Amino acid sequence: MPTVPTADEILDRSFRRAAKKMKEKTNKDRANEEFVRAVSAAVHDRLVSIIRGFPEFDQLPRFYLEMADILFGMDRIKQSLGAVGWAAKHTKMVGNQLAVQSRKSDDTTMVRKRTVARLASMVHQIDKDLRFLNEVRNVLRTLPHVDEAYTIVIAGYPNVGKSSFIRQVSSAAPEVASYPFTTKGIIVGHRAIGRERIQFVDTPGILDRPAEQRNAIERQALSAMMNVADTILFILDPSGHCGYPMEVQLNLLDEVKEMIEVPLVVAANKSDLMIADGYLSMSTENGKGILDVLAAILSNKPVVTKNRQSPTPEQTQV
Repeated sequence: MPTVPTADEILDRSFRRAAKKMKEKTNKDRANEEFVRAVSAAVHDRLVSIIRGFPEFDQLPRFYLEMADILFGMDRIKQSLGAVGWAAKHTKMVGNQLAVQSRKSDDTTMVRKRTVARLASMVHQIDKDLRFLNEVRNVLRTLPHVDEAYTIVIAGYPNVGKSSFIRQVSSAAPEVASYPFTTKGIIVGHRAIGRERIQFVDTPGILDRPAEQRNAIERQALSAMMNVADTILFILDPSGHCGYPMEVQLNLLDEVKEMIEVPLVVAANKSDLMIADGYLSMSTENGKGILDVLAAILSNKPVVTKNRQSPTPEQTQV
């Protein structure tokens, strides 16, 4: 998506373009009329190109559509695009009307000045929408490409070791720190398995609280699990060093089980500090048990991944 210019940038470029057209006419009145036509056409065309630069959101894969809605709100995006469309329609209409006035007027310079004022007023009315759409563009263009490879979504409470795990088993290099919500967005990494490639999606931490109380970062994680996962790895921290007791982590695990229809692997991290009976153990600190967890994940992988043909085994808790 191209950069969305501000109102002043649109007007400045359009005025300069119209001024060049104006210089091509030797007759003053014809020059003013040409300016009116050229500037309104330039503003109209620039506004239309902004709208066309955005994708047809209703045709996007559900994951990307939900991400746009989570981050900005689809209603607000459509409202701003509608405002740009309104301005495009009216700049063309006003330009045509004033061009006719210019041809009939005894004072074409006054009509030209009136055109500048009218167009500037309309474009400045949507300046907030233009700035908002550029913010949308800057974020959406950086969303990770989630392809058709076999996908493992890594979930769990903040600071349980999700980023550390994905950094050790894939090509991604997420930021790892000792405070919650290190992962501010969704990170995608890949790992070659023979001739095939599997995909890891590292999500932000999800807090165990009602859905309406979850913030945008937490909803990103839920969206990833619901829309792209072939298998989910849920990581626990029995040591409590993540800042959340095991009880609330297990409550979240139960909620996740109810939400998904794909295989689930549960692993207890930080085995160098504490072992949790009944769960597959690993330590992202010293690497112990990570390959065992990876093997448990891959046991759910179908032989053929074309068109994301996943198996339908019962959810597996390891």
